Amino acid sequence: MTVRTGRVELTAEAMELLRRLIAAHGPVMFHQSGGCCDGSAPMCYPRGEFRVGASDVLLGQVGGDTPFWMSGDQFRHWSHTHLTVDVVPGRGSGFSLEAPEGVRFLLRSRLLTDEELSRIESEPPLPTGADEIA
Repeated sequence: MTVRTGRVELTAEAMELLRRLIAAHGPVMFHQSGGCCDGSAPMCYPRGEFRVGASDVLLGQVGGDTPFWMSGDQFRHWSHTHLTVDVVPGRGSGFSLEAPEGVRFLLRSRLLTDEELSRIESEPPLPTGADEIA
């Protein structure tokens, strides 16, 4: 199995929060939509309680085996970036599992390097929700 170029990771603070959320709720997943306001932040849901769409893209697994999905429209804008999930004080969406904790997940980004982009070009396309449905 080929190891893909990493496109998303967690800060230590986000990893610790993810561990607490998994302990409280079981396996979880992230989804990054392209909506306004809270929809522009990564949302954390109990796995199986959010259905990805056919055009959603699986960027990778974070914190071991937690899938990180992004809407296809959003991915077209962010495909040239590496994302880091961080945690900041404040109240995010009531739908994301971290909301009662008084913190919210936040994405930080950087451009992919020329080397990373070159490796990505040689890799198969990222899985989509259509692959999950099939």
